[in-house]
Parts: sequence; C-alpha cells; structure tokens
Amino acid sequence: MNGPVVHEPSTPASWRVALPHTAAAVPVARALVRRALAEQEHTADCDTAELLTAELVANAVEHTTGRTPIELVVELLPTGCRVEVHDPDPDPPGDLVRPVVEQPDPWQEHGRGLLLIRALSSSCGHRPTASGKAVWFRLPVAPVTPVRQRPGRSPSGR
Repeated sequence: MNGPVVHEPSTPASWRVALPHTAAAVPVARALVRRALAEQEHTADCDTAELLTAELVANAVEHTTGRTPIELVVELLPTGCRVEVHDPDPDPPGDLVRPVVEQPDPWQEHGRGLLLIRALSSSCGHRPTASGKAVWFRLPVAPVTPVRQRPGRSPSGR
C-alpha cells in the first residue's frame, strides 16, 4: 500500500439542531460534533472541529441579540466535514474573511475566535440566509495511520 489510508464515509450524513441563544449552547454544540464524527467514524480532526464549532457558537451567542435560537448544521462528507452556525443577525462576522491588519492583544480574553477559524480550517466564510446569516468552516479528512505490528509479536502485545 502506497501512502496513507483515508477512511471515506460511504454516504454523506448531516445533523441540524436548534440551540438556545445562551452560553449553554457551546458545550452542547461541541458534544454534537464529537458524537457525529465518532458515530460515523469520520477522520476529520475531532479536536479541531470541536474547538472551531465552539468559537462559531460562542460568537453567535455573544454578538447577536434576541431570544431566537441559533442553529447548528453539521455535514460529514467523503472529503471532510462542514459546520455551519445560523444566527438572526444579517451582518457579516468581523474579520472572518478579511486579512488580519493587527494581531489581537495577547492580554485580552476575546478577539481570537475568528483568527482560529481562519488558521485551523481548510476554508471558512459566511452567507446570508432568509433569517440572518450562516457562518461556516470546513475541515478535510485526515489520513489514517495504520497500526503496525512489530515482527514476532501477537496483536495483544505478548
């Protein structure tokens, strides 16, 4: 076998969940992404998917007003995963697709979420929706490294 093995889901799978417009939505969204990737045995980087999902949901909660639920959409495709967060605010997110003019203040708690999304995703963006906007990111599938046995050892390691 030449090169890394890539596990590709045979069919796309997707989830769409309404989340409360509160900070409680963040851990729920992380758990949903983690569970979706695990159940489908998808090889997109789960830790990165969770982190970036948390950033999108936290931004939607913090930067939009009202009680309208936000919506999380997770799509697992043969080429990777796509996560979208829908919120009621039609204004585009700050610096998601614009070049960074100045680095965030290292002493501030806020200001790095969109930078993380841009840096760690394979692509990201936003689009208008009928009720506001959707902000999204994509992660590619990751190669699966096969476990190699050492000669003369059984699979149990004895």
